[in-house]
Amino acid sequence: MESKTRIKWFDSLDSTNDELLRHLPTYDNLSVVAAVEQFAGRGQRGNRWLSEPGDNLTFSLLLRPDRLPAREIMSITFLAAVVIRDWLREEGVPALVKWPNDLYVGNRKICGMLIENGFAEGMVAWSVIGIGINLNQTRFPGELVNPVSLKRITGKEYDPESALERICQLFEMRLSALSGDRERLYEAYCEELFQAGVPRPYRDLLTGEEFTGTIKGVTREGRLLMDRDGMQVSFAFKEVGYIL
Repeated sequence: MESKTRIKWFDSLDSTNDELLRHLPTYDNLSVVAAVEQFAGRGQRGNRWLSEPGDNLTFSLLLRPDRLPAREIMSITFLAAVVIRDWLREEGVPALVKWPNDLYVGNRKICGMLIENGFAEGMVAWSVIGIGINLNQTRFPGELVNPVSLKRITGKEYDPESALERICQLFEMRLSALSGDRERLYEAYCEELFQAGVPRPYRDLLTGEEFTGTIKGVTREGRLLMDRDGMQVSFAFKEVGYIL
């Protein structure tokens, strides 16, 4: 079956997310923008995404979901995280999802995401899923405290274009769950979370307090569930930080 995804490669872009957002009306559902070099990539919390030109895979995918209620926006995160985890496991790398949408191998980050959304009449009108995967980079800036790449794990060199084509196939295979069985996406996301079930140190970002907690899961709305001193608590994004 012919792929519905249309991939547009650029030699250099400020940000693949920004390219889609600048020209949103001109891009169809499942359009993908990828860049050999991304010189102003953006990450969560306003961070920059740092990547050596040509070494890694930086791309953004545009979704125009069919009747996805705004209250279920986390289904987009569940979808993206599960797809990248599926692909990494195909490559023999046992990655885990670090809430909300990073992928980790051991205690090291191999993939980050920035997802931006638009809404209309209580529904998700569009979603731009920006993804950066460390493929072949072996040296990283000192400001990145815990990065790793596929090449450093496996010793193999990876072709970004081939990797992206396969990832897009996996997106299409999982996509029907967005308009149908979203529970399946949620369960797949929750089945193996980074640090789940193990007491670990965390920081309450609202108070600055460090504490020991045990991750128990994630709610369908995207809150992190944790056991803290024998009590179940939940955190929204930017309310709790991992201490690695």
